[in-house]
Amino acid sequence: MFRLEKLFLDKEVFPLYLQLYFYNVDYFCMKTDFIQQTHFIGVLVPEDIRATLEDCRRYMNEAYGCKSGYGTPIHVTLVPPFHLPEEFSTKDLAMAIEKEVILAGNELKFDGHIENFDAFGDRTIFAKVIPNENWTKLRDKVIGAVLKAAPGCTKKDKRPFTPHLTVANRDIPSGASVAALQVMNELNLVEDFPVDNVAIFERRGGKWKVAWCGEM
Repeated sequence: MFRLEKLFLDKEVFPLYLQLYFYNVDYFCMKTDFIQQTHFIGVLVPEDIRATLEDCRRYMNEAYGCKSGYGTPIHVTLVPPFHLPEEFSTKDLAMAIEKEVILAGNELKFDGHIENFDAFGDRTIFAKVIPNENWTKLRDKVIGAVLKAAPGCTKKDKRPFTPHLTVANRDIPSGASVAALQVMNELNLVEDFPVDNVAIFERRGGKWKVAWCGEM
């Protein structure tokens, strides 16, 4: 009877890519200290835009079976998902954002602009929000507040900020983005919207929920 260990060690019998596959599976199985992401920070959009983008989500679900993102309120992500250690709380984040961002009021709020739809290959389809220095300034202030509340829970991001409103991601079938974008861009979604809030999203029961929202 063949033993897997013998095949694994025989490079002529067991291709290198399969050796690497089983090595990585074994390594992953040994990693029992996986840390789940618990929070992220974003900006909510007005109801009319949210309703349009929810319709686009339903289209992606019905046409292509896409389910990722379902149930998460439409938003522009400012701080991507991170793990908040147990010694800190959502209230700590809210207090810091209130002090550092919300109370700044007119200094940080502005109008965002949506210019139809685009995609990152077949990975993500989104409503395209035009980037500018206001978005970068808001993103940096929010990250600074989060790090003051819970040092080390996330990192400052020096990359150019690309704000967007995700419609579908991760489970888009190969090649589907081009056809889906043709349908969505027929909506001619070109709109301004107020960037006047910061929301804390918290993972609850496997879903992302708005735990707190402050208006500038």
